[in-house]
Amino acid sequence: MKNKQLYVIITPVRDEIAFIEKTLSSVVQQTLKPLKWIIVDDGSTDGTDAVLDRFAAEHPWISVIHRKNRGFRANGSGVMDAFYAGFALVEQTEWDFVVKLDGDLSFAPNYFECCLAKFAADPYLGIGGGTVCEDVQGSLCVESAGDPPFHVRGATKIYRRSCWEQISPLIKAPGWDTLDEVRANLLNWSTRTFSDLTLVQHKPTGSADGPWSNAVKNGKANYLTGYHPAFMLAKCAKRALRKPYFIEAIGLAAGFLTGYAKRLPQSADTETKRYLQGQQIRRLLMRPSIYG
Repeated sequence: MKNKQLYVIITPVRDEIAFIEKTLSSVVQQTLKPLKWIIVDDGSTDGTDAVLDRFAAEHPWISVIHRKNRGFRANGSGVMDAFYAGFALVEQTEWDFVVKLDGDLSFAPNYFECCLAKFAADPYLGIGGGTVCEDVQGSLCVESAGDPPFHVRGATKIYRRSCWEQISPLIKAPGWDTLDEVRANLLNWSTRTFSDLTLVQHKPTGSADGPWSNAVKNGKANYLTGYHPAFMLAKCAKRALRKPYFIEAIGLAAGFLTGYAKRLPQSADTETKRYLQGQQIRRLLMRPSIYG
């Protein structure tokens, strides 16, 4: 099998002046550089736009799209709107992999070369990405060690083109980075995080919202994704044991129940929701599932 390694990167950013140069430098130094890198500045007001333009002027394979500031962060929908604004510029390119990459990461010069080698070794791998870590007093700690094995963090997702064409378009709502993997697994692709390839995320996930708002947002995302209520109850019970005790669990439950109270339309199609809930019941019954 031919080892195809043509990849494009799309990076939605908003007010990342503190960290964007770390990501820019990491990509520029890659041993296997992308065919194109489209960076979508989603209305930054902190000087991020000037840094992006400076790097784009120095590297012709980097392009920057500047979008008007909407005046607020739109969780889930905002990042996907920005992503698709960038994707419109690469859709017709002869790429083999498309990468959704955040603008607050740093990683080794051989990161993408190593990632794509894993795809080459496994033709059924549809979505993959490295392990997102935080630098805690000089030590790297996995940001979310409790993630299920099929999950790849939204900060660094690599999609094989043949998989992408079967699962796209991604939903423009919270939970997009779970439904893509669930849909891929339903269609017999594998999805996984590469435990031996790490990235440092310099701004912890959810830090812009605060712990409570982030928990409520995640609970709402779980509702929109189509989580089974019994599985959600078990998840909340487990999270209640994390410090600060009960806060995250209550926030998750509040966000989840708000979806029912407001009768919000769920994002998953019937087939994908049925598959997801079936896998969650199998997990509760301790039977083999995408959850391990």
